[in-house]
Amino acid sequence: MKVLWLLLVIVAAAVALKVVVTALEPGFVFFPYKGEDQTPASLGLPYQQIRLTTPDGEQLTAWQLEPERPKADIVYFHGNGGNLSLWLPVLATLHRLDYRVLAVDYRGYGRSTGSPTEQGVYRDAETTARHAQAGRVAGRPLVFWGRSLGAAIAAAATRVVTPDGLILEAGFPDKASVAWTQPVLGLLNVFASYRFDLVDLLRGFDRPVLVMHGEADRIVPFALGRRLFERLGGPKQFVAVPQADHNDFFDSGHKAYWEPAIRFIEALGR
Repeated sequence: MKVLWLLLVIVAAAVALKVVVTALEPGFVFFPYKGEDQTPASLGLPYQQIRLTTPDGEQLTAWQLEPERPKADIVYFHGNGGNLSLWLPVLATLHRLDYRVLAVDYRGYGRSTGSPTEQGVYRDAETTARHAQAGRVAGRPLVFWGRSLGAAIAAAATRVVTPDGLILEAGFPDKASVAWTQPVLGLLNVFASYRFDLVDLLRGFDRPVLVMHGEADRIVPFALGRRLFERLGGPKQFVAVPQADHNDFFDSGHKAYWEPAIRFIEALGR
């Protein structure tokens, strides 16, 4: 009888943990900023603000930056914090390098409607990818670029549109691998519903992939970037950015970061 009661208590505790973790999970994964405080116009850069409608009716805000003579189309999927304004330095640098850039705020971020969930941001990525595909120019490479959580979101976009190349910056094999860098979070993740399984999302993807990771990354440890790289199939390259932490890549003068990315993109157009 005591064993039965113990089993019931364990099951009840597990169910309670599942309910609590599921309810709290979005707040642990997504850190959206509402609105915009800067746009490309703040830097004197012309751009278009685009509204995209997802299959489930959300309205997404995206920025399209287009140089005079674009050398490639970049679809940029930002990380789990902030909004497009936060990532403006990266987008502006890509524009100055003569890349046509499309960047989107996921549902609940910036001026986009809704609230983020794993499947929701995947739908956002697919909607954005389809828009980019519709505007493709023959002979100009299309590249998906995702950083941190955005690496998994970029991977999801490849399920509906196959880019010529994929850049995964500060990425990870799956959400569980990040959670287990802190044992308590790892145990709680057992009851979580989000997977963000980047390796699984890219199963069968056979286009060139560039994996970039800061050697001093304290959010997504460097070892996870290596593990992600090792588990990917197809043509791939790995770049370790010396002394770089998770958010140290925005400086346009950071050659160890930008030069490998430029070489990768420009090789796709040959």
